[in-house]
Amino acid sequence: MSFKVTVIGAGSVGFTKTLISDLLKVPEFVDCEFALTDINPHNLDMVKQIIETIVSVNKLPAKVTATTDRREAISGARYIMSCVRVGGLDAFSTDISIPLKYGVDQCVGDTICAGGILYGQRNIPVILDFCKDIREVAEPGALFLNYANPMAMNTWAAEMYGGVNVVGLCHGVQHGAHQIAQVLGVDDGELDYVCSGINHQTWYIDIRAKGRKIESDELIAAFEKHPVYSKQEKVRIDVLKRFGVYSTESNGHLSEYLPWYRKRPEEIGRWIDMSDWIHGETGGYLRYSTERRNWFETDFPMFKEQANKPLSQHKRTSEHASYIIEAIETGRPYRGHFNRRNNGIITNLPDDAIIESPGYVDRFGINMIGGITLPTACAATCSVSVSVQRLSVEAAMTGNIDTLKLAVLHDPLVGAICTPDEVWAMVDEMVVAQAQWLPQYADAVPAAKERIAKSTVKTRDWDGAARKRVRSVEELREMSGAHH
Repeated sequence: MSFKVTVIGAGSVGFTKTLISDLLKVPEFVDCEFALTDINPHNLDMVKQIIETIVSVNKLPAKVTATTDRREAISGARYIMSCVRVGGLDAFSTDISIPLKYGVDQCVGDTICAGGILYGQRNIPVILDFCKDIREVAEPGALFLNYANPMAMNTWAAEMYGGVNVVGLCHGVQHGAHQIAQVLGVDDGELDYVCSGINHQTWYIDIRAKGRKIESDELIAAFEKHPVYSKQEKVRIDVLKRFGVYSTESNGHLSEYLPWYRKRPEEIGRWIDMSDWIHGETGGYLRYSTERRNWFETDFPMFKEQANKPLSQHKRTSEHASYIIEAIETGRPYRGHFNRRNNGIITNLPDDAIIESPGYVDRFGINMIGGITLPTACAATCSVSVSVQRLSVEAAMTGNIDTLKLAVLHDPLVGAICTPDEVWAMVDEMVVAQAQWLPQYADAVPAAKERIAKSTVKTRDWDGAARKRVRSVEELREMSGAHH
């Protein structure tokens, strides 16, 4: 069988290589067309070379094209994947640095919290441009597979306003399940589970190891005695103790979605581990991304070398995309966890929410498992975030800065730290700093600048409670040289 798969943001070199390598592991897909598109022609050329090498070495009939013309890439596609970051690291840096001035200490800032909400404002107009192209030039009924954060907001906008068939995909569920298997001393394949909630706040509400149901007390004990996770996952373990269920999301991420762990600088150190950024470091993902800004340049020779190896040596990953496409095209069923509109699937979350929950895929498409009820504490936590997401999507669609301020005001961590006046001042500052990526707020920027000039709200010169230094260019070169 032959059809066209488009990757938007294909300049994410390593991830694009993974997605397409996974697809090429499906025997029926070896003669598909893979259309790559990105706004960066240099990155696009690198990934095209890699994918072409894989196809050539394995003597496959697959076709590979690359263009900066997104509409051309989408034309005739049956499946369209997005892994874009609008504004890049320049915008991302203000997602972290400006909230810090107001006491909001984020580890990642790409899902909710102040940074995630502004990230959504940048992404949603672009996501809707993708949807317009899909409606107009893709194959009728094409499926849009969104990998980009903020997952729930992007998928919500595409589903409600984009007029396309969309599913949001993340790998947090698989990663958390791997941790659970490790602490229980079983192989991943011996663990069965039901995980449900919203993206990055999904909960393992039923866990079975080798067919035996695992209760919360056993899971708590297993995590507390684990020599690594007991130190790295303090927030997740504390939530497990109080809620009775384990969260999918990393320690650092989870700590910024809740109002309890990062609101007092003197307390933050209790809950995080500095062995790696993902465990809670202030601005950790921004630091990591900044230090590896051009990682694909140094890793390109490695990717090319890997591409010269037969696909038989590539182990298909747990990323959902290839399995979803395989199930739809071949009828071989696949069970996974997908981001879709709720519509009663989770009984105690709003119908309009984008939930992450189990579903099956086959020739009939993606079919979610209904009738799931979350533990009350999990539903309460998720419901707060859903309200923030709903306000954020409304703000992005209308360009109403007052709605945007209300979204940030209702964010759990921001609300635990900031007064309303501080939130209003912070959002003004962020909108002005990111104006070039926020076309819907163009009319609001002049007044925001005036308010900033007259503001009496006090800010602080603060690096955060758990900060590692950014390495020098010389150190990075040495590290790169040592690695290769």
